[in-house]
Amino acid sequence: MADKVIRVLLVDDHQVVRRGLRTFLEVQEDIEVVGEAADGAEGVARAEELRPDVVLMDVKMPGTDGIEALRKLRELANPARVLIVTSFTEQRTVVPALRAGASGYVYKDIDPDALAGAIRSVHAGHVLLQPEVAEALLSQEEQGGGPGGGSGRGSTLTEREREVLGLIADGRSNREIARALVLSEKTVKTHVSNILMKLDLADRTQAALWAVRHGLTS
Repeated sequence: MADKVIRVLLVDDHQVVRRGLRTFLEVQEDIEVVGEAADGAEGVARAEELRPDVVLMDVKMPGTDGIEALRKLRELANPARVLIVTSFTEQRTVVPALRAGASGYVYKDIDPDALAGAIRSVHAGHVLLQPEVAEALLSQEEQGGGPGGGSGRGSTLTEREREVLGLIADGRSNREIARALVLSEKTVKTHVSNILMKLDLADRTQAALWAVRHGLTS
């Protein structure tokens, strides 16, 4: 059982929020809170020290905010999946966070059980896109022509790559895609890399949004 426990780091400048999150998460059998941080800079340092599986990160914090912390974690190639937990719903906050590498974005009024489910989901490799978050990102792409916005690039995808892309948009991990299509995980990873290259996309989040926008979801 020990190797299945999800190790979580809490990064929020409000102690009462961290305490509330810790109190709830500590009763989950498969989740362990391994540390806390009060701002983005401390969060990055603690993530490097503790190597958690998932980081719960606020966006607005003094000093280094959550978005800058996300960028630093990506630069350091830290493997932790980052789930944004915030009260800010504006597009100008949602979009940069996901572009910076967040694996999901939820609000602080989320049901506790749903939060635990979100942690398990991003840990499993899923991209957690709540409907309003996906809408904000798609809206920005329609207004400003975000990366991979041209539908013409989709014609360069093979039929198998389109199948993989549709499953990415459904929130499937590489392992789940491999099982669904009866492929090896290594082959799926190759398909994902080819998809990102052909569509000029940075990550799975952008790939999922591209698929939603172009009708490849189930």
